[in-house]
Amino acid sequence: MLLIHSGKLITRDSKNPFTADGAVAIDGNLIAAVGESAALRASYPDAEQMDAKGRLIMPGFINTHMHYYSTFARGMQTDSKPAMSFLDILEGLWWRLDKKLTLDDVFYSAVAPMIEQIRCGVTSVIDHHAGPCSVAGSLFKLAEAASLIGIRSNLCYEVSDRDGEDIADAGIRENADFIRYCQEKKSDMVKGLMGMHAQMTISEKTMAKVTEAAERLGAGYHIHAAEAPEDLADAKEKYGCGVVQRLQKAGVLNEKSIVVHAIHISEEEISILKESGVAVVHNPESNMGNAVGTSPVLKMMDAGVLLGLGTDAYTADMTESLKVANVLHKHAAGVPSAGWAEPPAMLFENNRTIMNRFIEGQVGILQAGANADVILVDYDPPTPLNAETIDSHILFGVTGRHVDTTIVNGKLRMKDRQLLDIDAESLLAKSREHAEALWKRI
Repeated sequence: MLLIHSGKLITRDSKNPFTADGAVAIDGNLIAAVGESAALRASYPDAEQMDAKGRLIMPGFINTHMHYYSTFARGMQTDSKPAMSFLDILEGLWWRLDKKLTLDDVFYSAVAPMIEQIRCGVTSVIDHHAGPCSVAGSLFKLAEAASLIGIRSNLCYEVSDRDGEDIADAGIRENADFIRYCQEKKSDMVKGLMGMHAQMTISEKTMAKVTEAAERLGAGYHIHAAEAPEDLADAKEKYGCGVVQRLQKAGVLNEKSIVVHAIHISEEEISILKESGVAVVHNPESNMGNAVGTSPVLKMMDAGVLLGLGTDAYTADMTESLKVANVLHKHAAGVPSAGWAEPPAMLFENNRTIMNRFIEGQVGILQAGANADVILVDYDPPTPLNAETIDSHILFGVTGRHVDTTIVNGKLRMKDRQLLDIDAESLLAKSREHAEALWKRI
């Protein structure tokens, strides 16, 4: 039993959102109790004590869309022409990089951002992998990395026709094999989805194969949707409809699934997203960096679409995405009062709902019976902090590097900014070796 006490307790439980001098008791991988420090210290006198020293005690952050494979692009230089469109970015960068990944590259490109995430208090991640020349076993390599670092993970491989039917079939097999493995393992620490790249790179034949495999397994989907004008143009030209409409016809949209971006969509398609119950994940930094447009986040949330927040690998720090989402939607709407409520709801409420759809337990909340994903944040507020001001303090005062301690599933992964049982120095050295070798192959 571990008792973390004497902190500012932020539970994300609407019935008990904040305790000024709070504590959380952890028994194994579950939270046993939350409440006043004095009361819990009296209730658990034999527990190991951890003094939060006035720090924030919070649920771990959740990232609902990540790309671990993109790590080796950091600092990479290519001879590709300057990108003038989204397709230029795909062809000139990502589709050149992912073809060169070996299975060892997959492992070391994952451990680096996983370490960053632990340091930033991210405890649960939904990842979307690509690597057409090293498909078989790739999700198992990611799971191996996640197990080593100790981060809760939901993984998939992005099926695509861009490298031919055989590789598309291999992607379906990898997803299916990994989903079956997760179903047999029955662990909330590792789950799988049926991944697809985007409808513009998936033929009707492959789409049918994907949906058949997913339905057989009872699995959901994870796919980019209407991220760029090219995706919409492709759907209109080939199928006479919007991207979301095509996915609806294919049976992809349901409560087990995630569609990412949803920028170039119609009012009708917003209604389709709402009625289907599918989760949509917004990635503000990625959308701005790729110059693909601004997602109609405010309209979707007004319509009742379940909208989460991801990083799309632009960062490991969820507070970055929170801050960018806040200013992006003010800027896009031309209204300074816009975007105050939506980004915190995406990060702290909806990401929790999305992640909890795929596990037996609960994360993203500090309450008795929930999985023990807990972080301590070293933040001394300059103004009063209470249930009404929490989100403003996090928005303007907290970054991932304020995280002092990270606990995932009841296991300490970082304490006092020191990683535990993670040899970051050697892992990052190997990551650099693999990245340099990969750069030479491109």
